[in-house]
Amino acid sequence: MKKIIKIVFNISFVVYLFALVFLLFLDTRGFIWSDLTMKEYIKNSSNFVPFKTINTYIRALFDGSMNIDIPIKNLFGNLFMFLPAGIYLPYYIRKLNKISVFLISMSIFLVVIEVVQVVTRRGSFDIDDFILNMLGSLTGFVIWKANAVQKLLR
Repeated sequence: MKKIIKIVFNISFVVYLFALVFLLFLDTRGFIWSDLTMKEYIKNSSNFVPFKTINTYIRALFDGSMNIDIPIKNLFGNLFMFLPAGIYLPYYIRKLNKISVFLISMSIFLVVIEVVQVVTRRGSFDIDDFILNMLGSLTGFVIWKANAVQKLLR
């Protein structure tokens, strides 16, 4: 039974990686303002103020100032997109089982993703995306550390 669980886990990891790459870099709904210089693009598509967009989306949920799909997809999508990473990464990379190593590694990984999105013009650099992605990965890490999950996958 454990062998079947590990096979399913490995397959789900590959599917997750493909979905993540698609959502982050290949989705055609990205910004792609090709008529702007890179400096203008970064200026127009980046947010370096923590909680700026998070607050906007939370307010919109309550006051109806935008289509409810937008804040829900952005808040919960960013939160849940990296939740599986908090489970998969410590499983495959044993050194990431320490919270400090996990936090540093995820921080570097998420900053690289944000930078690549800007450089390729497939998204924006948004500190709020980083915050939500980090919270999601930490949630996954807490789930990973649960005894039941450890027994199931070890």
